[in-house]
Amino acid sequence: MAQKPKEAAQPPLLSGGNPQIAKGYGDAPVQAWIAAAPGWKGDVGRRLDALIERTVPGVKKAVKWNTPLYGVEEGAWFASFHAFDRYLKVAFFRGAALDPLPPVGSKQKDVRYFHIHKDDPFDEAQLADWIRQASQLPGERM
Repeated sequence: MAQKPKEAAQPPLLSGGNPQIAKGYGDAPVQAWIAAAPGWKGDVGRRLDALIERTVPGVKKAVKWNTPLYGVEEGAWFASFHAFDRYLKVAFFRGAALDPLPPVGSKQKDVRYFHIHKDDPFDEAQLADWIRQASQLPGERM
């Protein structure tokens, strides 16, 4: 009797619906994070990933701390996003240097955030401008 192929196990979801994805470099772990993100968070993650790729051709990617990271050079990151219960938090590691400032401050003086909530439209042109500006600044080594 032929066995049914096993379905790939979905990664566990951490608090806020953030997928638990093993640390890894390149596009594959980022795509695994996006695929595992529940519902609207995965959809927004796909939009963000595509926007970053269009805005910064050749962008470097990784997943660390269950968070997709984006950089111009390996190991130095300009932005990330992370799932929370009610929003996706886009982090700009040198966000205090962006003009205009992303709206949400941080305990870290250089970091600024942009929150994307379910069903809230967001200005892709403004987000692309922040991404472009952030990609031209020194990345955060982590």
